[in-house]
Amino acid sequence: MPELPDVVVYVEALAARIVGQPIEAIRLLSPFILRSVAPPVSAFVGHEIESIARLGKRIVFRVKDAGYLVIHLMIAGRFRWLAKGKKSPGRISLAAFDFANGTLVLTEAGTQRRASLHALASEGELRSFDRGGIEPLLISLQEFDARLHLENHTLKRTLTDPRLFSGIGNSYSDEILHRARLSPLLLSSRVTDEQAERLYNATRAILIEWTEKLRAEAGDGFPEHVTAFREGMAVHGRYGLPCPVCGSPVQRIRYATNETNYCVTCQTNGKLLADRAMSRLLKGDWPKSLDELDS
Repeated sequence: MPELPDVVVYVEALAARIVGQPIEAIRLLSPFILRSVAPPVSAFVGHEIESIARLGKRIVFRVKDAGYLVIHLMIAGRFRWLAKGKKSPGRISLAAFDFANGTLVLTEAGTQRRASLHALASEGELRSFDRGGIEPLLISLQEFDARLHLENHTLKRTLTDPRLFSGIGNSYSDEILHRARLSPLLLSSRVTDEQAERLYNATRAILIEWTEKLRAEAGDGFPEHVTAFREGMAVHGRYGLPCPVCGSPVQRIRYATNETNYCVTCQTNGKLLADRAMSRLLKGDWPKSLDELDS
């Protein structure tokens, strides 16, 4: 799922192309994309895009004298910018927004239609989409620490909870926790002042660094390779590969359709965290360290 760095770069690329441009047409190419009934999307045609903003992992188009268009890309949703008149890409296209200078296409790979478009008439309606998470790059250490200890969850869950922090998901939480040298399963209630400061600094550093990398990668073009798995990541999506800091093989915890990646040496003092599926299968034979795993 596109997270804060990816969405920021999308917003910047979109703003450069369509802010100030009137919408010539909105074409709904899948019946599943539109999740609201009033106002109709036709009410936005002919009105110009006034601004584009990020709201958590959502992208919000403010349309002058019409309202707001709110898009959530979910896991597999992506944007494509096409030259005027170029055909949208086949079955993966969900919606197209035509402008005088080009067409913005919303696509979604796979068969599950999770990406969404909401058409809203007022700012009050827009506020209902705000999950309450604070912006991690706009807060002090004290504010971060207070939010960190607001509820007692694992650090992985705390960082990815949109009610606590805005825009952080599975990918960058792995990278943040690795940079901070903290276990993804450490409970927030047990985090010390020193660990909280490490986590705060790591959060800022990872989000800023990756935003700058993705911005440089896109350049003056449109972001074309938005993915959760990127070259240069330390642990996310690198199960079995060497940690770039210590060389230990990256480990994982699998749950549902997600997995958490971490380094045993850098983050858990050599302790292998229990994978829910495998630990249930192996029970007492589940290895507790890399040495036991190797043997």
